[in-house]
Amino acid sequence: PVALASANCALSAAQAVAGGERSSFALCRPPGHHAGKDYAGGYCFLNNAAIAANWLSSRGHVTVLDIDYHCGNGTQDIFYERDDVLTISIHADPDFEYPHFIGFADERGRGRGFGFHHNFPLPKGTGDAEYLQTLDIGLAKIREFKPACLIVSAGMDIYADDPLGTIKVSTQGIGEIGSRIASLGLPSVIVMEGGYANEALGRNILAFLTAFS
Repeated sequence: PVALASANCALSAAQAVAGGERSSFALCRPPGHHAGKDYAGGYCFLNNAAIAANWLSSRGHVTVLDIDYHCGNGTQDIFYERDDVLTISIHADPDFEYPHFIGFADERGRGRGFGFHHNFPLPKGTGDAEYLQTLDIGLAKIREFKPACLIVSAGMDIYADDPLGTIKVSTQGIGEIGSRIASLGLPSVIVMEGGYANEALGRNILAFLTAFS
C-alpha cells in the first residue's frame, strides 16, 4: 500500500503539470528509480518517475532526467526500446557503485530506442564544477529532443556529506543544478528519489526546488 501511494503521489504531480502547472513536486517514499519492468531493487518497488512519465507520454514526448547518486537502472530498463521518452542518468560510475551491472556510457538504447538513452558515469569525488559540466551536456540533449515536459528523478544523495555517496556536491551546487534544469523552461515534475543525510535533506531539496517556484 505504501509503494502504491508513492506511485500515486508521482501521478498526482504529473496530473498537476498536465493541468497547466509549470512545476510540481512529488515527495515520494519509497523511491522508485531502481524498479524495472518486472523487478524491484534498491529500496524501490514501483518506479514512480517512470509511471508518471509513461502517463504523460500520451500527451507528447517526455524526458526523464535522473540526478540521483545511483544509476536509474529501472528507468533505463523500462524505456530502453522507446523513442518517445528520452532518458538521461547522471550517477556514480557503476564500476565501483551500485547497481554495478548497468549504467555505463556505452548503453544508448535498443532498437527504436537507440540514441534515446544516455548514461553519464562520474568518478569518486566529483565536485560542483565537474558535475555542472556534465549536467550541461545532458541539458543540451534535452533541448535537442524538445520534449513537451520533463520528469526529474531528484536524488539528494549527490550531497557531499551523504553517508551512502562519494560525489561531493554542495548545497549551493544542488541549488545551481536546480536553476540550470529550470532554465529549460519545461513543465516539470520533480520526483523524490534517494538522500540519506537526514539533517541536510530538507535544506538540499529546498535549494533544488527554489528555482522552480
